[in-house]
This record gives sequence, C-alpha cells and structure tokens, in this order.
Amino acid sequence: MIFIYLEKEVTRFNALSFTLSYCARIKYIRQTSNFQRNSRLFESSTPNFSATATGKKMTTEGFRVLDEKSLIEYIKATPSLASKLGNEVENFKIKEVGDGNLNFVYIVISPSGSIVIKQAIPYVRCIGESWPMTKERSYFEATALKRQHGLSPKHVPEVYHFDRTMSVIGMRYIEPPHIILRKGLIAGVEYPLLAEHMSEFMANTLFYTSLLYLTTTQHKSAVAEFCANVELCRLTEQVVFSDPYKVSEFNRWTTPYLDSDAEAVRNDKVLKLEVAELKSTFCERTQALIHGDLHTGSVMVTHESTQVIDPEFAFYGPMGFDVGAFIGNLFLAYFAQDGHAEQGNERKAYKAWIIDTIADTWKLFYKKFTSLWDIHKEGPGEAYLHEIYNDVELWELVKQKYMINLFHDSLGFAAAKMIRRIVGVAHVEDFESITEAVKRADCERRALDFAKNLMKKRRSFNTITDVISTAL
Repeated sequence: MIFIYLEKEVTRFNALSFTLSYCARIKYIRQTSNFQRNSRLFESSTPNFSATATGKKMTTEGFRVLDEKSLIEYIKATPSLASKLGNEVENFKIKEVGDGNLNFVYIVISPSGSIVIKQAIPYVRCIGESWPMTKERSYFEATALKRQHGLSPKHVPEVYHFDRTMSVIGMRYIEPPHIILRKGLIAGVEYPLLAEHMSEFMANTLFYTSLLYLTTTQHKSAVAEFCANVELCRLTEQVVFSDPYKVSEFNRWTTPYLDSDAEAVRNDKVLKLEVAELKSTFCERTQALIHGDLHTGSVMVTHESTQVIDPEFAFYGPMGFDVGAFIGNLFLAYFAQDGHAEQGNERKAYKAWIIDTIADTWKLFYKKFTSLWDIHKEGPGEAYLHEIYNDVELWELVKQKYMINLFHDSLGFAAAKMIRRIVGVAHVEDFESITEAVKRADCERRALDFAKNLMKKRRSFNTITDVISTAL
C-alpha cells in the first residue's frame, strides 16, 4: 500500500500560518494582552490531564487521545466511518499526517475507500499539557463544514462523522492531484473553473444563511450558536484590524526596504479611521455564516474541482469578509507574480489570468447571489418582505443598494487582509517564497500601496473593473 501524503496545510492554524515556527506563533498569542485576559482559548488553569503531548492514555469527561491502534478500534465501533472503508477492518492502513502543532490528523485507507480523521486535543500539541486549549474548536469546524456542505456540496468536503465528546471529525479525503490553491498560484497554474466554483460557494453559503432567506428566529438561533467561537474572532480582530496599525512586537516586514512603508501605515490617520470602521463592521454585523478565513490557503484545487476547507474561524459576520478575503488574496498573488518571473517567462499572461479571475469572481458572485434572491423573494426571508417591496422598480433599487454596500465592504476587507499580510504578523508564501529581498519588497510595496488606496477610496468604486484599473 502506498501512503498518499496529505499536505500539512490541512491542519494548519490558518490565522497564524507564517514563516515562524508554530510554537513561536503560539508565543505571540500568549504574550498579547488581548488574549491574556478573559480567554477561554488559553485558560489560566491547567486541567488534570494524564496524557503526554503524544497522548495515549488521557481520559477526561469521556475524552481520550487516539493513536493509530486505538483509532482502528474507534473506527470499527463507528458504523458511519467503517462503512466508508467497506467494513474491511483487517485491511485499514493508517498514517498520521498532522504537522505536530495542534491537531492529530490521520489518513485512513482501505481497498474500498479512504477518509480523513481529525482530532482536536485540549492542549497545544507542540507544547504539551501545560498549555490548555479548548477542544470545542472542532465543534465549530464540524458544524460549519456540515452547513456549508449542505449548501454547496460540490465545493465542501462531506463530514461523515462528528463526535463532540472525543472532538473527532471524520470527513472525505480530498485526494491528489488536489493541491492548496496558493501553491498553484505561485507555480503559475491556471484553474479555468476557479471563479465559477468560488462564486457559487460564496453565493450559496452566504445567501442561504442570511436574513434574505431565513426568518429572524432562525437567524438569531444560528447567530447564537456560532457566537461562542469568540476566541478565533478575537484573533482576527487583532491580527487583521489592530496590530498592523500600531507598534507590535511581532509585526514584521521585509526590512530595511519596507521600514518607511510600515511606519507610513502606522501614521496614516485616514487609514486608521477606515480600518476602525471595518473592525466595527466585522464585530457587529451578523449578516451570514462566513468561513472567516477564506484565503487561497483554505482552498484545494484541480483543474476540474474546487474544495473549501478549514472553517475553524466560522461565525455569523459580514458577507464581505469572505468575499474580500478571497479577492484580496488573489490580488496578493497578482502582485507577487513579478517576483516569480523567470527569463523567458515574464508571467504576463498569467497575471492577466489572475486579473480576469478576480473580475469573474465578483461578477459571477453578483449574478448568482441576486439570482438566488430573485428566486426566493417571496420566501421566508424577513429582511425585505415581499408585501412591502413588490414594486418592480423598488425591488431593483433594493438589490442595487444592498449589492453596492456589499461590494464596498468586500473591497475594504480585501484591503485589510492584504495590508496585514505585508506589515503584520502573518505573511503569505506568495511573497515569502521570493528569495531576493529587494525584489520581494518591490512586489510587496506595490501591493501595499494598492491596498491602502483601496481601503481609503473603496466607496468611490462602482465596478470591479474600476478597481482592477488601479492595480495594473
């Protein structure tokens, strides 16, 4: 049996996936004042665990850390998992592929099928029991995966099993040749269906979890369920909307080339006013169930398939945060291309493909989202009651206003996500893989200047074509 290696990004802690070691990232969170007070993610007291960080024996309130041997027994006792492997219990082949930082992740293969098992443990794996961490994060990930798979089954892996006591998720194994989208963009690979697939995923998951489709009772119930994912929201609030705009020990950039650029961000009063408004929107607006970390490292692709993964940060928030995160990361990939150009391959055609994909993503999202709205305009959604907005002209005005506001939100969040990847704590491989510092800094500076302008002037743009023209 040949074991197929699942890319370690499938277990990454997305918000902190930067060049420093994972434990250095955890140190960052621990030393940050916002996470020292009133935090349930990293609690001040240590539970009485009996397991080691490699965990074999621990049992607390029905929980135990699974190893390869005990996982076999667990699968045998779980029909929803065993059936996916053809109940061939004597022929399971298991490989642990987690990166050792946070979760245990196993690929389980039998002659009849394959699955992925992901177990969250109640401490930081790379540090050990001395650092407790809520295993409830698996609940939000599993719940979001199930909801989003139900709404966009072609683009979200199916969850076969979730055990809240054991913090175990059993799901579809996204098989090769799927790779992380970010890696494909760095390599210069075109994905002809990417805009079609991502616009469909975003339109379906955002529309059907909003008040455009749900009753206020349904919506409030869903908001309440996900609002407990507060720690990961607080992490986003800090690393996206706060740290890049102040002196922070863990901020970094390509020094010395971007020293003045980073200082300019910290001294830009207009930029600070705009990011404060975006942070308020992020914290206060419960529009829809959002993925919460929808960058190009959270998408796996082939030429025919697009799969959205890792929704640990999911909660009810502003739709534009998902749309903006994806578009912003495509812009980062665009600005990084000159750093990956080689003699005889200046990547001009590939840059044009990225730009076309950005444009198509928004245009297709707009079309799909408003089409769903038209289909369900007489449905249960209580944001715009049909009895009030049944005039054709008024209905079109409602949609136009809603979508232009969503467009401007998306641009603002795209800009915030770009800025934090250049002068904040968590960077992206698109730039980090450019080995020549001067060239990397030049790419980053152009992206940073674009993002600053985009954030400050986002309300002046009426079309995605207008936005793109400022990037060329």
